[in-house]
Amino acid sequence: MIYLQAMAVTGGVGALLALMLTLAARFFADYGECAIKINDRDPFVVSGGGKLLDALYGEHIFIPSACGGQGTCGFCKLRVLEGGGPVLPTELPYLSDEEAADGVRLACQVKVKQDMIVGIRPDFLEIREFSGKLKNVRMITHDTRELLIELTEPTEISFKPGQYVQVMVPERAETTFRAYSISSVPANKGEIELLVRLIPGGLGSTYLHRVEPGDAVSFTGPYGEFELSADPATEIVCVGGGCGMAPMRSIVRHLAQTAPDQKCRFFFGARTAGDVMYREEFAELERSMEKLSVYYAVSEPQHHEEWEGETGFIHESVARHLDEGPAVQAFLCGPPAMIEAVMQVLESKGVSRDRIFYDEF
Repeated sequence: MIYLQAMAVTGGVGALLALMLTLAARFFADYGECAIKINDRDPFVVSGGGKLLDALYGEHIFIPSACGGQGTCGFCKLRVLEGGGPVLPTELPYLSDEEAADGVRLACQVKVKQDMIVGIRPDFLEIREFSGKLKNVRMITHDTRELLIELTEPTEISFKPGQYVQVMVPERAETTFRAYSISSVPANKGEIELLVRLIPGGLGSTYLHRVEPGDAVSFTGPYGEFELSADPATEIVCVGGGCGMAPMRSIVRHLAQTAPDQKCRFFFGARTAGDVMYREEFAELERSMEKLSVYYAVSEPQHHEEWEGETGFIHESVARHLDEGPAVQAFLCGPPAMIEAVMQVLESKGVSRDRIFYDEF
């Protein structure tokens, strides 16, 4: 009996505390309406308490956020000039001392609690929302799906080879995006092609592995800092791992169309031979482009006895085949460990960091 009474008292106290927290959130954490001024634009008003990133999305300002606003990519940087409060510990790993001193913040971590003045890069304000219809799908490997999306509104997109889009994941309580590099070439303005590896439990990949031809798909973009050199004397080096194939494929196919005589080396690393993508396509490109060299390497060749290509990690192939010299522009996309290893090799070959572009996904 005493035990039951104690349980009842404990349960009652817990319920009372929960009620008090709910009331406190309702009455004491109500920040009312807050005005947000972006650059030289007129302010807009939102209900306080939410993320700055969501407030911007509500105004169709789609700054980068590859992780969907989870605070793990560090892409959604902007300057909060007034009203942002102190920098949070969750932001510090993604900010340099200079950025923190200059008011740079992560929009997904800043809460709107008062009127704010925010500075955003002008090119971010040009990013648009697109609607499309899934035109075709096919499996490239056992877990990687190729999706061709036909644009419906607007009907065309302009992007640079190597850039990415953020696909909207529907039926979520809050706006959720996931970033995917564009695999197609800029000349095909009416459609984009994506490569999506299925991640168990991943919001974006499970959604994009579920959609079928005819289904609607929405995304924002384009994003990314990749900028191909127009100097024909520059050697282009592309290194991809896993779904890092997508932007590299866009770059090489774009060169085949616009600068087929440009010197280019393409490196792709996979875990097993079953994870290798587009080998026949790149063999055909290598035959048609006199100065294109293609290298595939697998790190676990024991899983496929018939593999006759290179083995080991892809940065080892880069070290073997890339000549020394500063006249190189490099583009990398893949896991962080691959990016760092390849960057060390490139620097040892005389390639400065300002000539290396990379995306980590």
